[in-house]
Amino acid sequence: MYGGAAIFGFAILSTLLITANRKKKKLYVALLGEQRKITESITYASKIQSAVLPPIDLIKQYFPDHFIFYKPRDIVSGDFYWFSVNRSRIYFAAVDCTGHGVPGAFMSILGFTMLNQIVSEDPDLSASQILDNLRLDVKKALHQSGSIHEPHDGMDVALCVLNTDNSMLQYAGAHNPLFLIHEGELVEYAADLMPIGHAGKFESRSFTNHEIELAKGDIIYLFSDGYVDQFGGEDGQKFKRSLFRKTLLSINKQSMSEQERLLGETLDRWKQKNEQVDDILVFGVRY
Repeated sequence: MYGGAAIFGFAILSTLLITANRKKKKLYVALLGEQRKITESITYASKIQSAVLPPIDLIKQYFPDHFIFYKPRDIVSGDFYWFSVNRSRIYFAAVDCTGHGVPGAFMSILGFTMLNQIVSEDPDLSASQILDNLRLDVKKALHQSGSIHEPHDGMDVALCVLNTDNSMLQYAGAHNPLFLIHEGELVEYAADLMPIGHAGKFESRSFTNHEIELAKGDIIYLFSDGYVDQFGGEDGQKFKRSLFRKTLLSINKQSMSEQERLLGETLDRWKQKNEQVDDILVFGVRY
């Protein structure tokens, strides 16, 4: 009797387990399908984002010796590079939007569109005026008034305006500095420590406009914080800006394409098995 009941109970339990397993398998397959659809959508979005970025051939036309080390953390990126030309003025920037992935990508499209609009309306703006206008546009678009309940999204930017008639470079920065190598020495031009977006107590302050007279062979580096914030090394520390400076000084005599390759190798050695923590962008130009 007892043995028959046990066998019957075991059969019921087996049936329940098989049914549960089938349901679980169907749910897993459904989830995989949804995940695949989301991935396909984001991949398609990355194609749109890539199409929005300035063509490398256009940049090469005005900067024959340059590189763009661009390494999104996810399929789409919150970092983007920007480039535009109007008469004898060349505008270029490295921009780091709040977040990465899809939220960062939305902000990048917004920032790219705004920058194009700003310089098309007034091509004679200084680098600092462009950032001032960009900050106003971002605040307006995101309805930022300073309330703690509103989104605090924004951008960090290193932006340059080059006048090809007199070799004068203007630079303005929101958190992101400019590195210039001149005759083998690295000079850092500091950014203002306020973002593109609501800036709290710095709200009424304009961005600083730096003017630099370039000499033949000078190298300009604009970058987001992704490279210097990458964890790795023997102690799992950040790469840091000081080591980034040393890296640039050690490779600056190489061609720009070789510098891009060396930056990639250096990052891979440093990162080891650590995951990439942020989008990475380094924009280098030899004048």
